[in-house]
Amino acid sequence: MRLEGKVAIIVGAGQSPGEGIGNGRATTLRFAQEGARILAVDRVIASAEETAAMAAKEGSECVAFAADVTREETLAAAIEAARARWGRIDILHNNVGVSIAGGDQPLQDLTEEAFDRVCAINLRGTIMACKHAVPVMRQQRSGAIINISSVAARENSYPLVAYKATKAAMIAFTEQLALQNAPFGIRANCILPGLMDTPMAVDTRARASNRSRAEVAAERDAKVPLRGRMGTAWDVANAALFLASDEANFITGVALPVDGGALVRVG
Repeated sequence: MRLEGKVAIIVGAGQSPGEGIGNGRATTLRFAQEGARILAVDRVIASAEETAAMAAKEGSECVAFAADVTREETLAAAIEAARARWGRIDILHNNVGVSIAGGDQPLQDLTEEAFDRVCAINLRGTIMACKHAVPVMRQQRSGAIINISSVAARENSYPLVAYKATKAAMIAFTEQLALQNAPFGIRANCILPGLMDTPMAVDTRARASNRSRAEVAAERDAKVPLRGRMGTAWDVANAALFLASDEANFITGVALPVDGGALVRVG
């Protein structure tokens, strides 16, 4: 019960179509298992409600809320809904991001529209969620913010421009957030997932390339140093749980790879 009594907002708590479980849903369930009260935020309310129902089976109070990260007013409403319901916000976990699903491409093929779309979803949404959560955390003089970046920010061969740029920017923003809010007792860290076996990562690529899921998964598994297989959403969820918990109360401004050793090869 490492999060007992804590209030968490998880942005991107729903589920992309496909096999298995995604990072947002897995994190919601892990937080629920550890005693948090949760506002499960997603653009697709039916998916958020499904996650909330699963969290309730873990004994958690979990409420679904519809918000679109490209619309600041909906994020502000989500933050206020959690504050009004529970009186505080202890954890904000930003877990929304797209790459090929947003139209991202290598530089020579990238359109202005796709670049703007990926930036709005991957970066601006997180910044705007933090904009509205930080004043609440400052007032209570405590809080933990966990943002999702990616090993793509630091690896040397990732080909898609907007995803890499936004995930690198996420690290810089999180460092700034950590430093500027440390005097208020607020911690901010980010997670860099590597190759993960999630519907967003695998099924989306299978559909886009007209290949089987098994073929895409095998190709990704072969690139991972640790045991030759991808991680899962539970690996990301467990890292988020640690960073959200009091066990990490002297950790801020960190970019934590959860990547099976992928970044060891950089340099």
